[in-house]
Amino acid sequence: MKILIIEDEVELAEDIINYLTGEQYLCEWVSDYPSAIQKIHDYNYDCILLDIMLPDGNGLTILETLKKINKQDGVIIISAKNSTDDKIKGLKLGADDYLAKPFHLAELAARIESLIRRQQFDSSNLIMQNELTVDLNAKIVAVNNSNINLTKKEYDLLLFFMGNKNKVLSKGALAEHLSGDFADMFDSHDFVYAHVKNLKRKLKEQSYGEYIKTIYGTGYKWES
Repeated sequence: MKILIIEDEVELAEDIINYLTGEQYLCEWVSDYPSAIQKIHDYNYDCILLDIMLPDGNGLTILETLKKINKQDGVIIISAKNSTDDKIKGLKLGADDYLAKPFHLAELAARIESLIRRQQFDSSNLIMQNELTVDLNAKIVAVNNSNINLTKKEYDLLLFFMGNKNKVLSKGALAEHLSGDFADMFDSHDFVYAHVKNLKRKLKEQSYGEYIKTIYGTGYKWES
């Protein structure tokens, strides 16, 4: 899952990145308003951690921009400005949650996980589709009650497919989800094909229903 951190406090941002990376999240970080605006225009995120008080702009304006461009990225406001007015305004502008500084990193991670579950999987910790089961808490994938050993990229790819079922996902979108900013550094999306191929092979070995469909010339689709 991909997280954008918009935070000008370097030490806090580094602490968040180190903790969330250990929780298997892909993190990107910007520390100023213009870079944040560029990021939300160019990429999609599972969750945005947004500081209201930026040195060169107001985080609430970023929320307004997300609304204007019809982005559905989840947003958690993280701010030392713990006034009721700011919290209400942020939630009215589309933020999903509000966490006042200082906070425990474990609580932040729990809020992120809860937000992503609400957005993609109706708050469920257990995703079931026919013979396929995913335990989000334990990060265990099983087909016909037999566990499958997936790499982190394969697991992320599976959740991305299942969270966007019946939608055609381009190779570019998959590359961005798996690699973030680094996706632009690749000359081709062959690494996406390799991850999809390996995921399909591992699932097929357990006789899953072959829900990943190749849309030639476009990308892939998870058909439920």
